[in-house]
Amino acid sequence: MAIRGIDVSSYQSSTYALDGVDFVIVKATEGTSYRNPKHSAQIARAREHNRVVGHYHYLSSGSGIASQITYFLDHIDARRGELLALDWEDPGVTSDDKDEAINRLKEQASGHRILLYCNVDFWKNRNTSPKRGDGLWIAHYNGKPGEPGITSEWLLHQYTSDPVDTSVAAFGSRAEMAEWADGTA
Repeated sequence: MAIRGIDVSSYQSSTYALDGVDFVIVKATEGTSYRNPKHSAQIARAREHNRVVGHYHYLSSGSGIASQITYFLDHIDARRGELLALDWEDPGVTSDDKDEAINRLKEQASGHRILLYCNVDFWKNRNTSPKRGDGLWIAHYNGKPGEPGITSEWLLHQYTSDPVDTSVAAFGSRAEMAEWADGTA
């Protein structure tokens, strides 16, 4: 049995719906100059409603990787047990850049689980290494939750964007995912 979650950004309200939602991953930053103006309020909503919480950074080809990881960490207040994710979908960000970002984030944010978000094309055709942090969050809008169209091990599958980006996670319960995120499972 999989559990369901959403990811939100400045395009969504700070009072997004939580019915049937076990985890929420919120866009925090992009490159070294963009901050989601709703990040704090969107994170607070997920925390207040005891959802598994995550923060994500969109990797941009316009900025150095080291600077982006520092920028991301400087603009989030990640608590113990909250996930951190790197969004790899800018075609100017190479597989080596992705690997460097994962390594730097793991070094600078020890104690947090790190996810790599990308679509099937990036994973199958642009990726040159198995590096995915602590788990792969794969986007494949096929409307078939849990069938992401890859043979690689995955942890989250984003299967639709209607009405909001929605994913399933390969955990049996919210509590199981929270234990994994906290490093206790």
